[in-house]
Amino acid sequence: MNSSMPVVFALLTGLFWGTYGPVLGQARAFEKSAFKPYVMIGVAYLVWGIIGGLVGMAYTQKPGEPFFNFAPKGIAWGFAAGTLGAWGALTLTLAMFTGGTAMPQVVMPIVFGTAVSVSAIVAVLTTKAETNPMLYVGIIGMAVCIVVVAYFTPHPHPPKPATSAPAVEAKA
Repeated sequence: MNSSMPVVFALLTGLFWGTYGPVLGQARAFEKSAFKPYVMIGVAYLVWGIIGGLVGMAYTQKPGEPFFNFAPKGIAWGFAAGTLGAWGALTLTLAMFTGGTAMPQVVMPIVFGTAVSVSAIVAVLTTKAETNPMLYVGIIGMAVCIVVVAYFTPHPHPPKPATSAPAVEAKA
């Protein structure tokens, strides 16, 4: 497989997840609910997860290998990963529901900057490899970048206060 493919797919993931928040905001606006779109997110995960999984399994299947042969630990870890993804979608929905729709330019950098840092910390905690101190410099740099991106992303102007119409005098 081409060595640039992981980078292409990673960039596509960033594109999809980067547009996820704004699209979720649109769904919320049309539904006037934070949780109706979350139900559709679940349906989409189910549909695309199953279709993508089956296509991927068919593409990588070796001749003579049983198609639906799952390892119990693989099932458990796969369900855990799906649960974490669904909980991430739920907490992003909650972030938007509790005021984030007015400031997705703040919410999304926090989500993705935190995800990168947590992924690195989990790798440190689950491997026996020596950790280069520059990793921590990168995590601190990520926190600074979250603040810089959130602060300097254009913010929508607050709505102008409604002006009251002049009072009409009643004729006696």
